[in-house]
This record gives sequence, C-alpha cells and structure tokens, in this order.
Amino acid sequence: MEHAVLNSEVAQPGPSSSTRRAMPWVLIFLVWLAVYLQGAFRPPLLDDADSTHAEAAREMYVHSDYVTLHVNGVRYLEKPPLPYWLVAFGFKAFGVSEFAVRLPVILSVLALVGLGALWGSRAFGRRAGIYAGLFVATCVGCFLFTRIFIPDVILSLLIALSLYFFVAALEAGRQREWRWYAGYVVLALAVLTKGLVALVFVGFPAIGYLLVSGEWRRWRELRLVKGIALFLLVAAPWHVLAGIRNHGFFWFYFINEQFLRFLGERYPHDYNKLPPLLYWGLHFVWLFPWSLYFPLIFRDLKRDISALRKRDGLTFAARTRALCWIWAGVVLVFFSFSTNQEYYTFPAYFPLLLLIAGSLARDEEGERSSRWAAIGNALYAVAGLIAGGVLVAALWASRNVPGGVDLGELLVHRDVANNTLSMSKFFDLTTSAFAALRLPAGLAAVALLVGPLLALILRIRKKKAAATWATGIATAVFLVAAQIAFVRFGPFLSSKKLADVIKNHEKPGDLVMIYGDQAYGSSLLFYLKQRIDLVNGRTTSMWFGSTFPDAPHIFLNNTDLVRDWSGSRRIFLFVPPRQLEKVKAILPLPQYVIAESSGKVIFSNRP
Repeated sequence: MEHAVLNSEVAQPGPSSSTRRAMPWVLIFLVWLAVYLQGAFRPPLLDDADSTHAEAAREMYVHSDYVTLHVNGVRYLEKPPLPYWLVAFGFKAFGVSEFAVRLPVILSVLALVGLGALWGSRAFGRRAGIYAGLFVATCVGCFLFTRIFIPDVILSLLIALSLYFFVAALEAGRQREWRWYAGYVVLALAVLTKGLVALVFVGFPAIGYLLVSGEWRRWRELRLVKGIALFLLVAAPWHVLAGIRNHGFFWFYFINEQFLRFLGERYPHDYNKLPPLLYWGLHFVWLFPWSLYFPLIFRDLKRDISALRKRDGLTFAARTRALCWIWAGVVLVFFSFSTNQEYYTFPAYFPLLLLIAGSLARDEEGERSSRWAAIGNALYAVAGLIAGGVLVAALWASRNVPGGVDLGELLVHRDVANNTLSMSKFFDLTTSAFAALRLPAGLAAVALLVGPLLALILRIRKKKAAATWATGIATAVFLVAAQIAFVRFGPFLSSKKLADVIKNHEKPGDLVMIYGDQAYGSSLLFYLKQRIDLVNGRTTSMWFGSTFPDAPHIFLNNTDLVRDWSGSRRIFLFVPPRQLEKVKAILPLPQYVIAESSGKVIFSNRP
C-alpha cells in the first residue's frame, strides 16, 4: 500500500504508473463522499441555527430580496449574505430541499481538502499534500461543525485561499501579480461571509508574518491602493444597500453583532463562553486524530524559527510554516478573549492540519523516524480500545431495551448541560439510548477497536504511510458511524415530524404558533413555508427586526394566546419541553394533543 499510494512517482511511465499516482487522490475523494455526501440528505434540518439560516435563504429565494434577509417575515440583519446567496442559488437549481441547503457546506469542505492538497504539495512535497487533504477530510471538528448550516467552513476556505494567494504572491514576485488581486477579492468574499472578523484573520497573520520574517520592506508589493479599491468594489455594495434599506443597520450589524459580541455585551445575550482550560483543551478533540501528532510540529518549531532568522532566500515551505503558526495563533487567541461557541475557531483548523501534515511527512521520509509518530499511534490505539470497549459495554447494557425505542423520548427529560453551547444536547445521552444506536455504535466500535491498533502495528513495522492511511480510514469509518447516529437524533433535534402532522391537519384560516423563542421550533418555518405567530418570542434573532414598522403582527403574549385560543379559528400551538407545564396551566380548556415527538407537543383548541 505504501508503495502504491505514495511512492509511485518512481515507477516507469505508463497507465499503471498514472493509476498509482492518482490512487491517493481518488481515495481521499471517496473518503469525502462517504463522510460528507451522505449528510447532505439526512437528517431533516435541525431546530435553531440550522433551519433559521435555511429559512432566511428560502425567504430570500421566494421574495427575490438579496439585500435584506428575513426569517418568518421579520428582518434578519445579524448575518452577511454570501452563504444565503449560495443556498438561494441551490434552491433555484435543485429546488427547496435539505440537499440544496447543505451543498455549499459540503462543497466547501471538498474545496478545503483540495486547497490543503495543493498547498501542502507545493510547500512540503507530495506526501504532505496527500496528508493535508486526508487530514481535512477526516478531522473530527471539520465533521462535527458541518452538520448544520453555519458559515464557518465557507469562511475558513476563503481565509485560507486569501492567505494562500498572499504567500504565493510573495514567492512569485512580479511574475504573478494577479495573485495579489485575487487575494483581495477572496478577502472581500470572506467579509461577505462572516463580517469584519475575516479582516482580522487575514490581516493580522499577513502583517504578523511580514514583521516576524523581516519581509515588511516588501510592503509596496502588496498593491494596497488597487487592492483596497478592488476589495471595496466587491464588499461595499451590499453593506451600503443594507444600510440604506434598513434604519439602524450599521449600529446593529457592526457594533452590536460584531464588536459587542466580541466583548460579551451583545444585546440580547445569547451565547456562553467556554472556560479557558476547556476552550484550549477541546482543540485536541476538534483536530483528532491528527492532534495526536502535535509534538511533531512543536519539535519542528525550533527549525522554523531558525529558517526565519536567515531572512535571505526564504523558501515557500518556510513562509508557509511561519504564516500557519501566526494564523492559527491569531484565531485561537482572539476567541479566547471573546464569547465563543465551539466552532468559532474553525479557521484555525486548516493551518494546524497543514503544519501537522508537513511535519509528519518529513518525519516519515527521514531515514530515522522520531518516536513521536509511534507515540501518537499508540495513544490512538489505547483511546480506541477504551472507547470501543465503552461502546460494547453500552450496547450490552441496552440489550434488553426494544430496538424501536424513540431516542428523543429517552433524552428529553435529561438536562445535564444548558443549550447555549452548540454541543450541549449530546451530553444528555443515556445508556438506554444506545438501543436506538446499535448499528452506528457497533460500526464505531469495530473502527475504534481495529483501525488504531492496525495503524500502530504498521507504524512499528516501519510501514509509515500505511499506518497514516490506516489512521485516516479508521477515523473515516467512525465518522460514517457518527453520521448514522446523527440521523437517529433527528426527531430530537428537528421538528419536521411535527410539521408533517400539522400539514395533514391544517386547513385555510388555521393559525400555527410557537410558544417561546422561534429557535425552539424553527424547522416548522422551513417545512411549513408559512408565517408562524410567536408567543413571548420577541427575543434573540427576532428582537431587532421586530422594531421595524413593517414587521408582521406575529408577536403575541400570554393574554393574546388565551384570547385567540377561545376564538373561532383553529390553532396549532408548538410547545417545547421546557415550557410544557407552564403552557398547560395558561391555556383554557379544551386542550387537544395533536402530536408529540421527543417531548415537543402540538396542542390545538379543536379536535
């Protein structure tokens, strides 16, 4: 395998040689297909951010308003437009569907894989390029934080591409002037993806690199005047139009949503901040299993510093490593001071994986490999045996639980962690819940028990590339199992099932309501494709838009609910689990339960 996958360049030219050279790229593409493409169709869109963002794109597509986003007919001014433009284009091409929503995200992962392969190959050689692509495709964090429609992978791709053009332009000098301008255009697209933070994550690493490397004297080559003009030509029009069409936009979008969010003073408050030790430590998980090779990049750090001190004749590899260190550092330090969600540091994954790929490839290509790669594989083997054993034990403990159990019903009454962090709900998993997860848990157990141990054996036998590939393939199988499990969580995380029930019962003139924040049942908006009244829902993403004179009259209080409940129109009221007892006490009789799923209930005032 090692010869076929990595060393085929020494073979004689011919069809078989070309096939062997293409094999690793085909394998990486197949890994991407297995891990990511299946997630484009299932599960249904989730409540909260996933379906809220999808609904914003759907309303953009339906109303052809590509400047002002709307959710539930209310102006939604928190986010820049590029991800929603991409999804709206997908709706036009493929129809309104989960696939069209998720396509930009999974294609961005594929593009990031390709960029890793290109950059790694150019900087550190073919083996490193192959590894960089494989690492991105099988990184746990890249998988986890592309299960929902959030812009962070698109942002990460554009930041990486902009910085690639920057370092490539430094290398080429005047011969490839277009790369400077391409970098500015891509940076503008990054700003249109997630706002001013893109300027920080491109500008600070670029300036930091120029200062640290001593290449700051080349600042005239940056094409600042023309580049900034080109940047503004791409980025400014939407901001100007949004400001003209939406009074107060500049304060809300720039000050409240970006500066005050960074300071933790954003109104209304919505996100928590991870404790420092957890914040830093979780990156070992997000970059797993490749974080096991972190010691290799720290071992090479001394060499990287020495290469910079030479100042004269910096190689593309030296520039890349220096830039990646600064780039990852800027992202990680920046969010250590701000409010944060686990996925906010997604833009740091790529440079760290690129560094690991370069160091691991260098270690494997040396005559004498260091012990660190073997230690990494040994740790993975131990972790795999422990985790696989836990899965087997959980499956055994749940052997008497019926296989058709509703996973959501088992989880709904647990509340181990609050839900202001993106991964909180998964802490509610119980042993009995594994009855609904037998297939994915069994597949994951096999991957964890066999794959890492095989990789360790191969590493010990000096089959270095085969060991790395075994690590990647085992992780890919585990991620496939994780996606299957994620689909089983669908009824718990999405309200599509309840939306289908409402569709079957609803008649013209009926009202649909959500009790509380629209995020509790936001997938109803996407699947019902209609306005939904919100009882005590003038909160979070609905707050600012509700202040506009043209906001629809969808915001109700308890008094309004009681009045309408006793009126002549039929009402379907979605109630999340936490509000259930409160709503039962408020509502007049009769209270008919039309449907229930994972603790979420649809009440009606008519049978």
